[in-house]
Amino acid sequence: MSTTSTGTQPKHGSRATHYLYLAVIGAVLLGIATGLLFPTFAVELKPLGEGFVNLIKMMIQPIIFCTIVLGVGSVASAAKVGRVGGLALVYFMVMSTVALTIGMVVGNFLHPGDGLHVTADGAAIAQEKAAEGHSDTTAFLLGIIPDSLFSSLTSGSVLQTLLVALLVGFALQRMGASGAPVLTVVGHLQRLVFRLLGMIMWAAPVGAFGAMAAVVGTGGADALKSLAVLMIGFYVTCVLFVFVVLGALLKLTTGINIFALLRYLGREFLLILATSSSESALPRAIAKLEHAGVDKTTVGVVVPTGYSFNLDGTAIYLTMASIFIAEAVGSPLAIGEQVSLLLFMMIAAKGAAGVTGSGMAVLAGGLQSHRPELVDGVGLIVGIDRFMSEARALTNFAGNAVGTVLVGHWTGSIDRAQMERALSGEDPFDETTMVDDHQPAAAPEPGDRLAKEPQPV
Repeated sequence: MSTTSTGTQPKHGSRATHYLYLAVIGAVLLGIATGLLFPTFAVELKPLGEGFVNLIKMMIQPIIFCTIVLGVGSVASAAKVGRVGGLALVYFMVMSTVALTIGMVVGNFLHPGDGLHVTADGAAIAQEKAAEGHSDTTAFLLGIIPDSLFSSLTSGSVLQTLLVALLVGFALQRMGASGAPVLTVVGHLQRLVFRLLGMIMWAAPVGAFGAMAAVVGTGGADALKSLAVLMIGFYVTCVLFVFVVLGALLKLTTGINIFALLRYLGREFLLILATSSSESALPRAIAKLEHAGVDKTTVGVVVPTGYSFNLDGTAIYLTMASIFIAEAVGSPLAIGEQVSLLLFMMIAAKGAAGVTGSGMAVLAGGLQSHRPELVDGVGLIVGIDRFMSEARALTNFAGNAVGTVLVGHWTGSIDRAQMERALSGEDPFDETTMVDDHQPAAAPEPGDRLAKEPQPV
């Protein structure tokens, strides 16, 4: 189970981190103003945002590795991991299908592509994106296997890290008592990487300012006006999906109010909004869901897997954008074509979550494979894709948070009392360290049990 604090007093440094996130909000607003008033200068600030996101990304794979190794290596049976993973994949497939369907219904209802024309520059960008996004299922599956055991920690691929961490966790599980010292070392390493992440977060206001200024400076108000129907329709669809579909499912299944869960994760949503990348919040999501009472094994398996397989926002985007482009170039898609194209895109999108702009590459690659004459139409949404990227990332993150809680509920791996304390604010999350210093750095309690009980080899 996750490490939690039993006290109800705010943890040390909570006031300082509160000011930090007020600074992030101020930086976002300042970035918007800079982008509108000084667009040329604002575009040059883009490296500030990219640098901050890269700092976060360098911590993602070590955190995922430590979390999964500790979670899997310290449980008594591999069956629990298999049950969690199987339920998660089934849930992801069902919700992706629901998101695709909702996007199709809204896209066919709004008809947002009428009266627009593709420019030569837009067509050139679309062809470039098509080359980036063209992929197949075989290449995706082979890409999960790293070149070496250690390259999985430096490749940038979440799925490669997930695979190696699961293998190491299962190996430690089989080692029994002799694996306990390794789990202790991994426990110390996890504390170190969370400490580093806490230090990096102090650069968030600078990164948020640079990223938001560049977005607004590049797109500007003109892009928003010309494609307002598509963008507003997409945002509204994402909001309804999160609060109506996911909210109802969470409430009916677990009794948890989605507003309470999303409020608990509010700072992560702010981080995603500022950077347009859901990966920027992945390490904090792991730490906060564990603090909220979700079992370490469940969090370690569901959250990283969901970042590649549970792309609700991306699914809605792909459906609405495809229908929009087909109508804009005067070649509407039949329902059968929509279903075939979007199922292909859903597969092609795996592994692209969290990478800013990857949704457009998947969109262009899918159109190139099924309807090449539509690829140039991707250039129509170049101006607003970054704004839509934020909605995609926010929706994907909300879907993964809800999915983790649901899978934890179905597998009986949630401490409901701790969940209530965390969501109510009675037991606040330690923003300064991301871990509880009052807990021993050794392996979790189940691992202690493993050390005492001989395991079959």
